[in-house]
Amino acid sequence: MNHIVAVGIGGMIGALLRYGLGLILFHPGAGIPLDTLAANWTGCLLLGWLNAHLPASVLLRSGIGTGMIGSFTTFSTFSVETLTLTQKGDVVMAVIYLLLSFWGGILLVHTGSRLGTKRRNNRC
Repeated sequence: MNHIVAVGIGGMIGALLRYGLGLILFHPGAGIPLDTLAANWTGCLLLGWLNAHLPASVLLRSGIGTGMIGSFTTFSTFSVETLTLTQKGDVVMAVIYLLLSFWGGILLVHTGSRLGTKRRNNRC
């Protein structure tokens, strides 16, 4: 139960931080979504640090890693997992995971967008 509370509190903090970052950095028409890029890069840095330097406390890692950083960004988790596969010598699996994540994400965003548009058009 303590882990659920830690993830919940961390998630709330991460979500608020992400929202605040968006308020500061979001600039329509900037080309690159700087707020998302900053969140992803910051999350990668923080999760990398967490995995390397934080004590192995499962409760602390759950609250900060899964909760706070997880709600701040999921790209950091993806990056750590890809690096871990590479460090274990499973480069082929790392590349497959990278390609599946990237192209699968693009495909699913496209699919979700089409489904949402179709539903909206059916309502009218």
